[in-house]
Amino acid sequence: MIGNRTALAAAAFLAIGIAVAGWSAGREVAQVRLADRFVTVKGSAEREVKANLALWPVRFVATGDDLSAVQAKTAADEKAVLAFLERYGLGADAVVARSLDLVDLLAQAYRQGPADQRYILTRTLMVRSPDVERVDRASQNLAELLDQGVTLGGEPGMGSGPNYLFTRLNDVKTEMIAEATAKAREAATQFATDSGATLGGIRRANQGLFQILARDEAPGIMESRQIDKIVRVVSTLDWELVD
Repeated sequence: MIGNRTALAAAAFLAIGIAVAGWSAGREVAQVRLADRFVTVKGSAEREVKANLALWPVRFVATGDDLSAVQAKTAADEKAVLAFLERYGLGADAVVARSLDLVDLLAQAYRQGPADQRYILTRTLMVRSPDVERVDRASQNLAELLDQGVTLGGEPGMGSGPNYLFTRLNDVKTEMIAEATAKAREAATQFATDSGATLGGIRRANQGLFQILARDEAPGIMESRQIDKIVRVVSTLDWELVD
């Protein structure tokens, strides 16, 4: 009997101990959760900017059965293209690369049937200029080259027109991040006020990625084809809430 009483007493003490431990652990979890109060908000900033660099692959093609004649035509076309660019203020210093691609259709191992023109000679001049307005004006007047008999073609992977780039992102980054943070703080402060709390310090911050977008989101027009652009950043911040 004494042994049974002792065992019962030990079991009772053990049960009480477990209950107290559970209650204490519950209090600690509750305190942690109460201390972990925060609000996640987003703040955005936008800037309208202009491209500061134009890359324009001017590509022209000559074809024929006489290679010497095709080469002569290509050389004459290149002079015409360079003169055209010069008229629009894009001198030799704006032409940063030249490439030449020759295709002999009769030399292709798997070609079937006759070839209308044996040789296809493609010449590409890469125009690079910070004067995007000059490049834009020149690109709008390519008909002048067509009138001179120059056969123009598109550059594979880049299209047939200029690509306008904005490379001065670092000039606007700091100011835009500050603006996005200020807007996020404003939203967090309003949330804290509505919930009867006080806004504490920043718990965690994610700057977000900067995006360069087309200012005019017209169907089929890529951002790289527009001089006017929008730079956007969205920052995500966690603010502590204090009772």
